[in-house]
Amino acid sequence: MSTPIKKAFVLGAGLGTRLRPLTDVLPKPLIPVFHRPLVEYTLDNCLAAGIEEFAINTHHLPEKWQEAFPGSSYRGAPLTFFHEPVLLETGGGLKNIESWVGDQPLLVCNGDILTSLNLTTLIKDHTSSGRTATLALRSSGHETHIAVEGNEIVDIRELLGKASGTHQFTGVYCINSAAFQDIPPDQKISIIPSFLELIRKGELGASTHDDGIWLDLGTRQSYLDAHQHRELGTLCHPGASVSQSAMVEASSIGPGASIGAGATVLASVLWPGSQVEEGAQLTNCIVYSSTPVTGTRHNADL
Repeated sequence: MSTPIKKAFVLGAGLGTRLRPLTDVLPKPLIPVFHRPLVEYTLDNCLAAGIEEFAINTHHLPEKWQEAFPGSSYRGAPLTFFHEPVLLETGGGLKNIESWVGDQPLLVCNGDILTSLNLTTLIKDHTSSGRTATLALRSSGHETHIAVEGNEIVDIRELLGKASGTHQFTGVYCINSAAFQDIPPDQKISIIPSFLELIRKGELGASTHDDGIWLDLGTRQSYLDAHQHRELGTLCHPGASVSQSAMVEASSIGPGASIGAGATVLASVLWPGSQVEEGAQLTNCIVYSSTPVTGTRHNADL
């Protein structure tokens, strides 16, 4: 596939505080979803759109990224990691990879979302618009902070006093290298001030994507709910061990996980290697440790 954008930046440095204690053991983009690291869905989507190289910023538990991708590559595409000892936020993190980007256009994706957004369409919309940046949006959502007129963004959170929000930002966008001039170097800063400057110049475009799934796995319930999208994968990994007398419903069981005789596991997620002992009763739980689980548990992270 021929595409004008060959490089992508995946934001992986966030702390994932709302998902603790899960993110005490893994960076949020590496938590398993249908037995695969969440970020792999983003990487696959990018590869399908013609991306050939990736930059990923890290901060929390950076060694886990090397464990997940020991060859610093994914399906033949090189991964370049940019560690941030101090978090630089969405704008500072982008500025930090400027030399890696060079004068090429760039696709940017939050590493903690799960989406089937059509990146080929986004890239096409961006390229044909001639604008400096184009945000992928949805026309509904729980945070409709982006004001759109036609295919142009005119305000964000009413910070420019121009219009109320109508669309939700997906955390995915394209930029040209000219966008870097509006981001100050060596600063911890959000990307929003740069977006506002582009709006003032008439250089921030909109690309609306209402098809497919878009999930922000920011809370434990949204993480559990993601496993109800069966089109994403198989709930029970073939490498799991489940007793014939156990009852398992609407639950994701990872490789090497085991469920003992007479146990009940409902609407839960068991990470690789987790153990549910004989007779245990779990509902809406996430088992992320290797400590055997016993007794009756509801809405627990174990």
